[in-house]
Amino acid sequence: MKIAVLSDIHGNLEALQTVLGIIHNLHLDEVICLGDNIGYGPDSQAVMDLLTKYEIASVLGNHEMAVKNRASLEWFNPMAQKALKITLSQLSGPAVAKIGQLPFSLVKYGLRFVHGVPPANVFLYLFQVPEKKLIQKLDRLKEQICFVGHTHDLGIVSWDGTCLTRDKLVPGICQLDEKKKYIINAGSVGQPRDGTPEAKFLVYDTQTRQLAVRAVGYSFAETGRKIIAAGIPKMYAEKLAVGADTVKKG
Repeated sequence: MKIAVLSDIHGNLEALQTVLGIIHNLHLDEVICLGDNIGYGPDSQAVMDLLTKYEIASVLGNHEMAVKNRASLEWFNPMAQKALKITLSQLSGPAVAKIGQLPFSLVKYGLRFVHGVPPANVFLYLFQVPEKKLIQKLDRLKEQICFVGHTHDLGIVSWDGTCLTRDKLVPGICQLDEKKKYIINAGSVGQPRDGTPEAKFLVYDTQTRQLAVRAVGYSFAETGRKIIAAGIPKMYAEKLAVGADTVKKG
C-alpha cells in the first residue's frame, strides 16, 4: 500500500489543490489527514468540501476541537481565537457535523495516525514530551509507526529499544528500519513553520518501508491576499511567505 499523509491544511485551498493534483498523478492507494484541516486560512469550508468529495479520512485536530467543543477556544491565543471565530462563521452545518464525527486517532494498515502525540492526544506537541515519557509511549505503542502533525514542522523520532533519536526530515527518500519504532511528523500542507513556504506532505510505502517527503510550491500570495480580505489576522498571511526569498535564490 502507498499512502499519502497530509497534516495541518488550515483552510489553505491553493496548497491543498496543488498537493491533491500531485497525489492524483502518483496513483496512491489512500490519503489520510492528521487534522487541523481548518483555521488560520480563508477557505476552511472549501477544504472540508474537497476532503468530503475525495473521501479522505481525517483525525481530529485541536482546531477541529474548537468546533466540536467551543470551550476549547480558551486553549488558543487571542490571534488564533480570532481566526477560529471567523472560521466558525464560514462552516456549513454538514461540515460542522462531519467534524463532530472525526476520531481522535485512526489505525489502518498497521499504522497509527493522530494529530498531536500518540496514542490520541490532539493538544500536546511532540516537542513537549520529555524523553523518558516518549520512550514509555513508544514501548506501549502497538503500532510500529505513528504519524503526527500539530507542530507544522517535519521531523522523525526513532526508538530501537535502547536509543531514542530525534531528527529533522527534509524532502527526499528515507528508508525506515523494520526493527525500530517511529513517530513521524508530516509537517504542514497549509501553514508550514520550517522556514520554507512550500506545502509539505508524506508518501509511505508499507511494503518497501520507504518514506518520501514531498515539498511543493503553490500560489501562497493568493492565499495570503484572501486571508487579509477575510479579516483573519495578517500574521497568518505573512507566515506563508517565510523563506520565499531563500527558495528563489537557491
